Amino acid sequence: MTEKVRFRSIVGPELAGVIDLPDGEIRGWGIFVHGFTLGKDSPAASRVSKQLAHEGIGMLRYDNLGIGDSDGDWGDGSFTVKVQDTVGAATLMAERGTPAGLLVGHSWGGAAALAAAAEATGVRAVATIGAPVDPSHVEKQYDAVMDRVLSEGAHEWFVGGRTLVLKRAFVEDVRSAQLRDRISELNLPLLVLHSPVDTTVDISNAGEIFNEARHPRSFVALEGADHFLTVRGQAQRAAHIISAWVDQYIHGERPGGKASGSIVNS
Repeated sequence: MTEKVRFRSIVGPELAGVIDLPDGEIRGWGIFVHGFTLGKDSPAASRVSKQLAHEGIGMLRYDNLGIGDSDGDWGDGSFTVKVQDTVGAATLMAERGTPAGLLVGHSWGGAAALAAAAEATGVRAVATIGAPVDPSHVEKQYDAVMDRVLSEGAHEWFVGGRTLVLKRAFVEDVRSAQLRDRISELNLPLLVLHSPVDTTVDISNAGEIFNEARHPRSFVALEGADHFLTVRGQAQRAAHIISAWVDQYIHGERPGGKASGSIVNS
């Protein structure tokens, strides 16, 4: 079962979301942050969220500005906007009486989840899937139009079967993001999931995220998975791993002060 929700972006327009409601006993609640231009109905977002809900963890997944069912212009977003809208999603979950203890981010959404976690109400643990350690990693996707964007202020960019407008402010914001500091100061349990054969975001990014993070931190290699988790069973496997890992963290108080715990490698 699902519930449709809407909440306002930090820049004004309304964002559309879906909450995959838990099956059976409610173990907790979470938020899924989708990749760069992918949306809430992308394979990773929908399949991971539905599987977590099946295992008792209700998940909010939502479309970012100008994507899918959300209002606004994608070009008016940025990494900073994505981070603040993730914080807004956590506020929505807390206000409806289902605070999100788990924050899951895929690809660029993983970077946003890492940046937003400390500020997001109720979040007790963070999991990333195929995340880059540097948000500017996405520049290679729009490299062909970069010069025109910087010289003209904006330029159309064709991606994923649709035309988006990339703006200079977006590019400059991505370049100024300081994610490594956010990771090292996270003070929350972190699970890093990444495929060794990921050809979109190299697995070396996972190693750098893991090394920057404090304990408790965990790493699991998603052997054979593609970046977008499109092959049957890959997203569900990632969700199983997240579900088992987060169980010890999703209940009780939000961690605070000095981080503690141990490293788990799988």
